[in-house]
Amino acid sequence: MTAPAPQDTPAKAGPDSTAAADSPAAAAGLPLEAQLAAAKKEAAGNYDHYLRAVADLENYRRRVTREKDELRQYAAVNLLQHLLPVLDTLQLSLAAARQQTDAKTITDGVAMVLEQFKGVLGRHGLKEVNPVGQKFDPHLHESLSHQPSPEVPEEHVLQVVRTGYTLHGRLLRPASVILSGGPAKEARG
Repeated sequence: MTAPAPQDTPAKAGPDSTAAADSPAAAAGLPLEAQLAAAKKEAAGNYDHYLRAVADLENYRRRVTREKDELRQYAAVNLLQHLLPVLDTLQLSLAAARQQTDAKTITDGVAMVLEQFKGVLGRHGLKEVNPVGQKFDPHLHESLSHQPSPEVPEEHVLQVVRTGYTLHGRLLRPASVILSGGPAKEARG
């Protein structure tokens, strides 16, 4: 048997009762004060879970932001580690150039450093756009001027003024080129 309900509250919930009557506490036949206390405890627990979830989300956001900043800051580490030997070779070349008076030795040393440097950049996805003799492509080339040429067909690259570069297929800098205007046209008088 259940204890009698206090006189200021109804003893049983009628058909018009709210969702509180469907709670596990109501099903156990607990008095309304006990149901209210259980609901308040459950609400406090849910609020605590909510606050922890919000704090966890904020901590996650801060951690992701910090990791992205570190990734941006140290993204070039691999590239720079591969470039350090190029710096070493340049320093050795400079020391050798100070001791030599032969320009060929210096030229060969600089050419060796350039090839080493291109090799490192190539391993990291950098490719040259050097289109001598190719048809002009406005997506990869930047035309500076036209010059007549009997050997190179019209609208083909006659000379590369500045080499262009792509990184993993994306254009970093277009090649600056001089285009062939075809054979020289004689002035009519």
